[in-house]
Amino acid sequence: MPQDAFCWMKEYGFFPTVESCNAYLSALNGLNRADIVLAFYKEMRRCRISPNVYTLNMVIGAYSKVGKLEKAVEVFREMNGMGLTPNAASYNTLIAGYCSKGLLSSGMKLKNVMEKNEVRPSDVTYNVLINAFCNEGKLHEANKLFIEMKSVNVAPTTITYNILIRGYSEAGNSEMASRLFEEMATIGIKADILTYNALIMGLCKKGKTKKAAYMVKELDKDKLVPNSSTFAALINGQCVRNNAQRAFQLCKSMMRSGCHPNEQTFKILLHAFLRNGDYDGAVLVLKEMLARSIAPDSGMLSDICNRLRQCGKEGLAVDLCKEIESRRLMPEGVGMYSLSSRPNINNM
Repeated sequence: MPQDAFCWMKEYGFFPTVESCNAYLSALNGLNRADIVLAFYKEMRRCRISPNVYTLNMVIGAYSKVGKLEKAVEVFREMNGMGLTPNAASYNTLIAGYCSKGLLSSGMKLKNVMEKNEVRPSDVTYNVLINAFCNEGKLHEANKLFIEMKSVNVAPTTITYNILIRGYSEAGNSEMASRLFEEMATIGIKADILTYNALIMGLCKKGKTKKAAYMVKELDKDKLVPNSSTFAALINGQCVRNNAQRAFQLCKSMMRSGCHPNEQTFKILLHAFLRNGDYDGAVLVLKEMLARSIAPDSGMLSDICNRLRQCGKEGLAVDLCKEIESRRLMPEGVGMYSLSSRPNINNM
């Protein structure tokens, strides 16, 4: 394929330049085809087309994406030998590569090298590192970088705040997440739907559904519209409070508004109904899943079928299994007979 691209260019009377090659590499990056980026780069070198910093930054990113971090480091180190000086994007790309592998200390060391080489870290540098620490649950370290960022006059962006709000929300610290949200408003940084979703998710994890509902109403002020993630967080909040019926009503509202629940949202709903012993409700959720060709979990399906039989609804259990099998959604290794005729061990 890379060879074909060169041939096509030559056929049309164009000799590939580094600029035209970069345009092609950039398009491949946009398509997440790191494998072709690397193959094309090898073809560039074979044709003796000298890369520039922009080329090598894309190659470093491609090696990182395919898991060949040592090759990414090698390209980064070769830049000086080619007469090229790494720029902020070069450092940021390799730092992101380290962070994607969980090598946060290496990412921090490279940031220090960056500063020693008088390349100023950008908001992207800090965002990548803060995000990595949040993903590891190391919120103290993430906050230290946030404070440092402001002290060296690198302005935090909406992305920075979103990362931190999500980090604190996932850690169950909705108070700190709310404080950061208020700080955004104070300094004039505009919140987006990701900001609200992160905050709503944190409140719902704690079962603070009234506060979460208030935040949904606040979306209008910023001319934002709830999306699938907003509804998923609200549904989860009601499930945390064991209010499965209200959660299912929200799910229906979600679908009416044109948003589509994913597999995880349906499974949260199923768990809530099963936990409350509401098997009729669980069947309704299961039917919604089937209508969207989402396969049920084998354990959940077994539980629903067994409980339906206990309630004297053997026929409904069999009909459900038949429908699942007809849609080719039966969990792997599970047969209709094994579900519809499995004895109830609690009565043995």
